Amino acid sequence: MLEGIPTGVALEGIEQTSDLHVEYRQSALDIQFTGDSASVTITPGSEPGPLSLVDGNGRILATTTIDAVPAWLSLLPAMAAISLALLFRQVILALFAGLLLGGWVLHGMSAGALVNAFGDSVNVHVLTAASDSDHMSIVLFCLLIGGMVGIISRNGGTRGIAERIARLIRGRRQAQNSTALLGLAIFFDDYANALIVGNTMRHITDRLNISRAKLAYLVDSTAAPVSAIMLVTTWIGFQVGLISEAMSEIDGWNESAYSVFVNAIPYNAYPLLALAFVFLVAWSGRDFGPMLKAERRALSEPASRSTISNRESIVEEADIPTKEGIPTRAFNAIVPMIVLVTITLGGIYYTGLSALGGGEHDLRDIFGEGDSFSSMMWGSLAACVVAVVLTQAQRLMSMTETAHYWFEGVKSMLLPITILMMAWALANVNEALHTSDFLVSALGDSLAPQWLPAVIFALAGFTAFATGSSWGVMGIMMPLVVPLAWAVLSHHGLAGTAEGMPLLYASVAGVLAGAVWGDHCSPLAETTLLAAMASGCDLIDHVRTQLPYALLVGAVALAFGSLAVGYGISWWLGLIGGVICLMAVLFTVGQRATAGFQPKESPEPSSTPHT
Repeated sequence: MLEGIPTGVALEGIEQTSDLHVEYRQSALDIQFTGDSASVTITPGSEPGPLSLVDGNGRILATTTIDAVPAWLSLLPAMAAISLALLFRQVILALFAGLLLGGWVLHGMSAGALVNAFGDSVNVHVLTAASDSDHMSIVLFCLLIGGMVGIISRNGGTRGIAERIARLIRGRRQAQNSTALLGLAIFFDDYANALIVGNTMRHITDRLNISRAKLAYLVDSTAAPVSAIMLVTTWIGFQVGLISEAMSEIDGWNESAYSVFVNAIPYNAYPLLALAFVFLVAWSGRDFGPMLKAERRALSEPASRSTISNRESIVEEADIPTKEGIPTRAFNAIVPMIVLVTITLGGIYYTGLSALGGGEHDLRDIFGEGDSFSSMMWGSLAACVVAVVLTQAQRLMSMTETAHYWFEGVKSMLLPITILMMAWALANVNEALHTSDFLVSALGDSLAPQWLPAVIFALAGFTAFATGSSWGVMGIMMPLVVPLAWAVLSHHGLAGTAEGMPLLYASVAGVLAGAVWGDHCSPLAETTLLAAMASGCDLIDHVRTQLPYALLVGAVALAFGSLAVGYGISWWLGLIGGVICLMAVLFTVGQRATAGFQPKESPEPSSTPHT
């Protein structure tokens, strides 16, 4: 229990007709009966004291000692995880340190308690997270979809999609628009997106004298944003798992985690506006700041190339190359992806309709009652099977090679799954320490509901920028933010109301949107490194040229997204206003790189991209 934080204590084995009360710190407290359960709410003091069950004659029937810990200690695990992630940029080690400190507080903060906490970190907290059936559904979904990505990358399916788009390119504007469209087409994984799009389009953009910094921006700003908001991607299982864990602490909110994610998509202002700005830049041909200088340098010195710094060597190699000598057919990737999306969404619809007992129901109600965990497993398993069947039917790879690259795809998901497990375990520790109760007590009166989305978005963005890990930030913040937002709204009588639910969805979206924003600004982010690598651009050049664009979109998303929703403006009006603002800035300060001089002639791009 925490000092000064009202806490409910359950009483067992008593009847409502009994003449009983509870005494604590020389005060008599009435027992609250709800159905078959009985409880009393106490506010622990700083000194240990007895809590007693007393009958009408003053006899003590049962007693226990309340020894509360300082309330601020409940923040220690989460704050330690964030601080260490900022300092050492190692999210897994930071999460483990948070588990260790949380266990130390739970065991009494003695020297021996540290040994017990070390054992409990894996044996209790991580094991508890791993033994949850919903958690394992998410893990299996991530592994299966990773295996599917491994197969369709190797059998030429993803490259076939890239080649279809590349054949239509005839000029600088078409090249940039095609790069952005290809980023949308390869939506299922941000790593695969960055590597495939960058390597495929680099040869074409080089021939058209488009700077590699510009290519890296187009790649980076379509990779994470599109993966974060599409209905079925490698990100979705991670996000749904975190939301489900956070919602488990909340009474009175029965919506499914997948439904919460879908309802939060319109409030993800930064990913949506980042995608819109990519197409505005590509369509208008205008740039500003360091990007404009890079574009003009590429036009005047077409032979110049950016060099790759040694920094990229810290990123785990995630590319699975297309097998040499086989035909690259787009349908080998398109068909499994259609199967994945169709069966997953169909499964959610079917299970939701069954839960409602059939009949006529609103689509949102059906999806809200659907079993998203089972549906995602059905869809990912079916997609893997279809990818294997297509590969074997065309004899593109042997069965042994197909299995090998399925495992290669599975291996690429081990890092995010490890982060996810550690985040689940830290959420269990935070629940045991009543962290959300302390935050509610500290911020419930001072933090206005209207500011919730903006504060969460800014905090997530700063943390992601400093750590370079959007997934790590989501893992640390989501289990804290969702209960806090619900409690703040409940304190103001808005929880579950038509006025309050948009604020709740915007708060959930704020974690994701802020994580993507910080990821785009950070030189430490893995997608930033991968985009620079795949585009052949120096990492610092990429960050320096992209940073003004990311900061502009982030500021507009904060004003027209988070703050606007907080003060009752519809999300679609905010997005329209944000797009208009971005257009105004781009056409006011932006210039065409080709204005003022004639670029050197360049040959037409090859119809076959090189990787």
